[in-house]
Amino acid sequence: MRVYCAVAARGLRRYSTYRAAVAAGLLTNSVFGVINAMVLLALFTASPEINGYDADDAVTQVFVAQGLIAVVAIMGPPLELGERVRSGAVATDLLRPVSLLGWWLADDLGRAAFNLVFRGVPTFVVGALLFDLLLPTDPWRWAAVAVSVALATLVSFALRYLYELAGFWLMDTRGIQTVAGFLGPIAAGMLLPLPLFPAGVGDVLRLLPWASIVQLPAEVFLGKDTLPGGTVLSGLAIQAGWALALFAFAAWATSRATGRVVVQGG
Repeated sequence: MRVYCAVAARGLRRYSTYRAAVAAGLLTNSVFGVINAMVLLALFTASPEINGYDADDAVTQVFVAQGLIAVVAIMGPPLELGERVRSGAVATDLLRPVSLLGWWLADDLGRAAFNLVFRGVPTFVVGALLFDLLLPTDPWRWAAVAVSVALATLVSFALRYLYELAGFWLMDTRGIQTVAGFLGPIAAGMLLPLPLFPAGVGDVLRLLPWASIVQLPAEVFLGKDTLPGGTVLSGLAIQAGWALALFAFAAWATSRATGRVVVQGG
């Protein structure tokens, strides 16, 4: 456990050195949040309610999503595992007396913790200053939001880890990253809240793992009855279920992948 804590601390320190990038990311998230919010406000002028969402719900989700974008890294950066598999450097990783999955999880949690504090929260504060965002009104919901964000981070990591792990079979994961970078934000509700999709499409997307990264945390934040099952607990249960399923699959895939390591050029 001490090793994993040290790896997480290293990941946090590494990202804390890029202060100009953090400031630029915060500005970018805030500006895109404002633009997206204005577009949705115009949309809801024509239709005050869409599938249980009104203008305040949608604008609040915009800034929840922008606050999460760096935490869950749904648009990047990818893990370095794929490149290490391609170059053969992963052979060194496998010599460590810790699991490959655990090592990369600890490193990513350090990155996520830093981005939550220095990009996620400030971006949401900017949104709250500019718009009338809906905030949880009781401690229980704030606790549920914290759990939901933690689960979203785990689900996101597991998906990104599996994308990179495919490099053991494909040797180059850039194609997977391109497709995931395009489809993931759409399926997650990052670009547009899923309730604004046609009802059947939104219901299906909400049950897929990507929705656990943005859409379900946003609905937990809002306390919406549009959650699968209609309650905050059911939303958390779906997130937890996807996290467990994806980590179990990742552990199995890791054991298969490391049994067939081929170092290119050696």
